Amino acid sequence: MPGTIKLHDLDFNEFIKALDLCKGDVFLETDEGDVLNLKSKLCQIMGIANILSNATVGEATIRCVDPEDETLLFRFNLYREIPDSNN
Repeated sequence: MPGTIKLHDLDFNEFIKALDLCKGDVFLETDEGDVLNLKSKLCQIMGIANILSNATVGEATIRCVDPEDETLLFRFNLYREIPDSNN
């Protein structure tokens, strides 16, 4: 079963960079039941536009299919680290 991560206080540019490094699907799930696949650039734009239209970014639930992606996004959330993509 894939894990979930609660993200807080996102820097969208850095978050997109982290998403681009993910190997599998990454889903944004809202309290209203919406699910967006954030590996899709269109869904990234839609998700960010939706968040910005509400004028607040309290938290978001992220679900990763690949455990390595979960680790990457967990470290991003905790330390704001993005691995060097040249490795």
